[in-house]
Amino acid sequence: MPKKDSVRQFLLAISFDHLPPEVIEQAKICCFDLLGTAVGGSRSRTASIITQHALDHFGAGTNITAVQPLLGGNPISPVGAALVGAAMIDALDCHDGQRDTKGHVGCSMLPSLIAVLESQSRPVTGSELISLIVAGYEIGTRAGMALHGTVTDYHTSGAWGAVNCAALTAHVLGLNEEQFNHAVGIAEYHGPRSQMMRNIDHPTMLKDGSGWGAMAGTSAAYLAAEGFTGAPAITITADNVASYWQDLGQHWQILNQYFKPYPVCRWAQPAVAACLSLRLQHHFDPRLVEQITLWTFHEGVRLFSNVPNNTEQAQYAISFPVAMAVLNGVISTDDVYSGFNDAKVKDMIGKVTLLESAKYNEVFPAQRWAHVCIRMVDGTEMVSDPHEALGDPHKPMSKVQFQDKYMNLCEPVWGRKKAQQVLAYIEHLESGNLADLMALVRS
Repeated sequence: MPKKDSVRQFLLAISFDHLPPEVIEQAKICCFDLLGTAVGGSRSRTASIITQHALDHFGAGTNITAVQPLLGGNPISPVGAALVGAAMIDALDCHDGQRDTKGHVGCSMLPSLIAVLESQSRPVTGSELISLIVAGYEIGTRAGMALHGTVTDYHTSGAWGAVNCAALTAHVLGLNEEQFNHAVGIAEYHGPRSQMMRNIDHPTMLKDGSGWGAMAGTSAAYLAAEGFTGAPAITITADNVASYWQDLGQHWQILNQYFKPYPVCRWAQPAVAACLSLRLQHHFDPRLVEQITLWTFHEGVRLFSNVPNNTEQAQYAISFPVAMAVLNGVISTDDVYSGFNDAKVKDMIGKVTLLESAKYNEVFPAQRWAHVCIRMVDGTEMVSDPHEALGDPHKPMSKVQFQDKYMNLCEPVWGRKKAQQVLAYIEHLESGNLADLMALVRS
C-alpha cells in the first residue's frame, strides 16, 4: 500500500531538473495540443453557454483573486475559470487521452492548474509549469486507472479528474497534509460520477464530464483550506489500488497518452484509419461506393450512427466520420460543426453498416481495433487490414502532424501569426514563464 501522503510528497519533490527529456517534450506537446483544442472548442455553442454561466454564477469574492478564463475574457473565480476552460476543451473531441482510463487527463487538469497558479499572483517559471503539468498527468492517469479498476460502472473523466485537480490545487495553495487529504477526499466525493454510455447513446453538451470535474476538484481544495472536511480518497489510499500508485515518480504515465488526429471520439478513429488505408491503396471514386461494412468493438458500435443534427452527435458518431473519411480523406473542425448538413455526407452515412467483432471486444479498452469492407457499384470489394488509430503511444503522430493539427485548430480563430507565436513559445517553455505565455494566448 502506498504511504498515505505519497501523492502530496510526489508533488513536493517533483523537479524539472530531474525529469527525463522525453517527458519534458511530451508535456509541451500536451500543452499546445490542449490549447489548440480549446481554441477549436471556443467556436462551439457549449463554450459560449458555459462562459456566460460562469460569469453569472462564479464571480470571485472578496477573499480570492479573480482570473481570466483560459483563452481570456472577463475575470471570474479560479473555480469558474477551471469550469470554463475544461468545458471548452471538452466541447471539441480532439484532446489527448489514455486507454486504461478510457478518458482524458489533461482536459480538466490544465485549465484548473493555470487558473489557480494565476490566482496566486506570484511568478511561475516555464519549468515549474512543465513540472506541474507532468505531475498532473501522473496523478490523473493513476486516479483514473484506480477508479476504473475497482468499480463496475463506466464513468466519465470528470469523476477522477476532480481528484487530480484537487491534488494540484491543494499543492499550489500550500495546504498541509491534513488539508491535502481532505481536499482529494472532497473531490472524490463531489466529483461527477456520471455514466459515460448515457452520453454515447444520447450525445449532448455533457460530453466527458470534465468541466464539472475541474470545477468540483478545484473547489474541493479551496473548501479544504477553509476547514471543510472530506472522507479519505479511496482511489489513492485503499489497499486494492496500491498497485496503481507504487511506481509514482518512477514510471511516467504521461508517455502513455494518446493524441487524436481528428475531432471525433477515439472509438471511431480505428474505423477512420481503416477507411483511409483503402483510399490510399485503391484511389477509388467515392461517388461509386455502394456499401461500407464496418467491424469494431461494442463501444464503437454504440456510437451515434444516424445523420447528426448537431456537433455533439457528429463528434460522438461513427458512421459520420467514416463517411467523411471515405469522401474527403480527412475530418476537420468545420466538418464536425456543420459538415453533416452536406447531402453527399448524408447519402454516404446511409451506406454504412456496423457490426460488432468478438475478437475486438476481447481486447478493449487496452486495444481498439476496426476493419472495413467497401463495395463499389460494379461489385468490387476492398477489405482493409485491422487498424488501430493513429496517435497511440506505439503508433505516434509525427511532429509535422502535431503542428498541422494545432494550426488547423488555431489559425481560423487566431490567425496564422499568433498561432505560430504561441506554438514557438511553448516549444521553448522552460525558458519562459506562465505570465508571458498567457498574455500571448489572450492577446
